[in-house]
Amino acid sequence: MELINGNSEIIKDFSQSMDRLLDGISRLAKENKPHLNGEKFLSNRDAAKCLKVSIRTLQEWRDTGVIPYIQIKGKIIYRQSDIERLLQTYYNKERQE
Repeated sequence: MELINGNSEIIKDFSQSMDRLLDGISRLAKENKPHLNGEKFLSNRDAAKCLKVSIRTLQEWRDTGVIPYIQIKGKIIYRQSDIERLLQTYYNKERQE
């Protein structure tokens, strides 16, 4: 009968497998965006990155009504469809000029 302890190969292999599994779960959790009724939402940082603007510009666009947003308990989120619509509108506007 073999004694299994923290230095045995089977425990090391199991530990490595668990580490890979946890890394995969963490990556999925970070990449997952909250959604409601099929609608996905973006944070300030994600919206700014998608639009390639600063957080300050995003705030100015909110203040001037350029971009729709939702505020829940101080947290601001954007519908992904609104961001895509904004991009499409300004893309088409630029092409017409």
